Amino acid sequence: MPLTRVYLPVTADDLEGLMGDAPLGPTPIAAHGVTPALGRPGRTGDEEALEHLAWVAATEEADALRDGSTRRVVLSADVDDGTVAVPAGGDVPSRVELLAGVPRSRVVSFHVDESPGDTGTADLLWFDVTELGDVLELLAAD
Repeated sequence: MPLTRVYLPVTADDLEGLMGDAPLGPTPIAAHGVTPALGRPGRTGDEEALEHLAWVAATEEADALRDGSTRRVVLSADVDDGTVAVPAGGDVPSRVELLAGVPRSRVVSFHVDESPGDTGTADLLWFDVTELGDVLELLAAD
């Protein structure tokens, strides 16, 4: 089955669940991805540029999940195309909904603010999925 890259703003609690092998949920799960409203690869830009726009939207949404002293976390995952739906009438061009939980096996990476309270996208650190424990330790140190 074809896969779609999605970006989810998450909390430390969400990551703790993944550490215990629980999939992210409950469904539907709000996420961001390349949608017809955002653009189509090869028509309005390349796929990488469109994915970057979706990732930026997820980082902006992550602000609402923290208080001023914590770091934003965005999770990147490759999920089955059939589990991704574009809600009708959405006001965010990259908005998608995931109709199935996201297991740890589908997570690709984590993007975490370098310092608590950061707001830009340039200072987000990249962590591989195998570094989930390190991400949790970083968040716990705040």
